Amino acid sequence: MSIVILQLPDVKRKTGNRPHQCPYCQGQTFQRWGKVRKPVRDSRYRSVEPYRYRCCHCRRTFRHYPQGVDGSDQTHRLRKLVSLLWVLGLSLRGVCTALGAFGVSLCHMSVWRDLQEQSGLLEKQRHWQPVRVLGLDGAYVQGWDKRKHALLVAVDLGRGQPVAIGYIDEYNPQAVRRFLQPLVQRLGVSVIVTDDLASLRSVAEKLGVEHQVCQFHVRRWVGRTLRELKETVPKDWQWILEEIKSLLEELPPEGSRRLYELWKQIPERRVGQSQPLSPLSQLRTLLLRLSEHWPNYRVFDWDKDVPWTNNRTEQVIGRMKMRSRTVRGYKSWSGMSTAFMLTGSGVAW
Repeated sequence: MSIVILQLPDVKRKTGNRPHQCPYCQGQTFQRWGKVRKPVRDSRYRSVEPYRYRCCHCRRTFRHYPQGVDGSDQTHRLRKLVSLLWVLGLSLRGVCTALGAFGVSLCHMSVWRDLQEQSGLLEKQRHWQPVRVLGLDGAYVQGWDKRKHALLVAVDLGRGQPVAIGYIDEYNPQAVRRFLQPLVQRLGVSVIVTDDLASLRSVAEKLGVEHQVCQFHVRRWVGRTLRELKETVPKDWQWILEEIKSLLEELPPEGSRRLYELWKQIPERRVGQSQPLSPLSQLRTLLLRLSEHWPNYRVFDWDKDVPWTNNRTEQVIGRMKMRSRTVRGYKSWSGMSTAFMLTGSGVAW
């Protein structure tokens, strides 16, 4: 049986050291100015004993709190525990009820503010963390007006942690570029992993980053197309379908050239614009598309830091959608952003 250990911040009742500098003037010489008793909300302590100090330089007094305590009436440990219980699936009022078992009385709005604070800390912490490989994927999540909202999610595929979320349709290349360009410049992104969408492919080319197409999505849509063509393509050309399937499984470096050679072997038959494409014309279109974008299918082969699928981004979206169902849809954009940062991170914070 596996055991999960969750480490919460430590809290001390008394401080064992002196402050290093004055919070007002950065002075380093102090005079102890008394001791106070501060009531706190915590799973273990009900009060702590911070000392007051007087700065010998600016003559102002300030409190020096023990570890895990600040000016708030909740300790760092309790605020982290609140966020953890919410991520594990409890509602705001459910968190309040669970904390009652520890003798802590907290209203649901205090829980909401703690979640907002933790989400802000995570966002600030990851604002400048370098990200070399970025996963992008679109999602449709139920929002405040009972409708599905189109979102674009960015995830660090190195650590599997959420980076940014935008109220953007992934099929709009201009909007995607406005969302992605600051991330590329600020975080140093050199590779993006996405679905096989033309809008995302064009944005990657304009931003000058490598583009790995998720192999799961490629094999899904190509496999579906091959099954449909198998019913209509003449038997004399069925062997090409098998060779395409073999090339996708092996992904050889020369695959693009081989696909182009197969494309040239199929005779071209011109039809009017209003007429549907024949099965052979559809096969020619498939071969040409795969040949042109073949390098985007195998970036992971020469760059070992790049995953061959976009599964980590899908996992973050999945946790976000699951939380949406438990709360019957997000009530605001701030709630949706908070859920993205907290549930997307799991318990890795």
